Amino acid sequence: MLRTRHRENVFLEASVRTMQSFVVDNTNPTVEDRKKYIDFVKKHHYKVIGYYFEPDYELSLDRNNKREGKEKVPEIGIISTLKKLQRPSYSEGFNELYIVKSLNDAFEIQKLPL
Repeated sequence: MLRTRHRENVFLEASVRTMQSFVVDNTNPTVEDRKKYIDFVKKHHYKVIGYYFEPDYELSLDRNNKREGKEKVPEIGIISTLKKLQRPSYSEGFNELYIVKSLNDAFEIQKLPL
């Protein structure tokens, strides 16, 4: 829906202005990538909940190979994201953090203690 950073920024501004909850469904692998969202919403008193999907290279590659066209990511993109991936922590400003593990066709979700 958003496709560009400009559209994303417009959406975030509108959500905050109207006090609408929203989800950032994006790969934000580093502390710095997440910081812009966390800092922005913390200024507006939002609760920040993070879900960290435990990496599984083989599963990611398998899922990606089932994609077609623009949806399919070059394998080097998966590898480079995994190399820079930093596990999130409460010190970044999260109010709640969850670890999500893929288990075949299901997910296991565990809340990280403070």
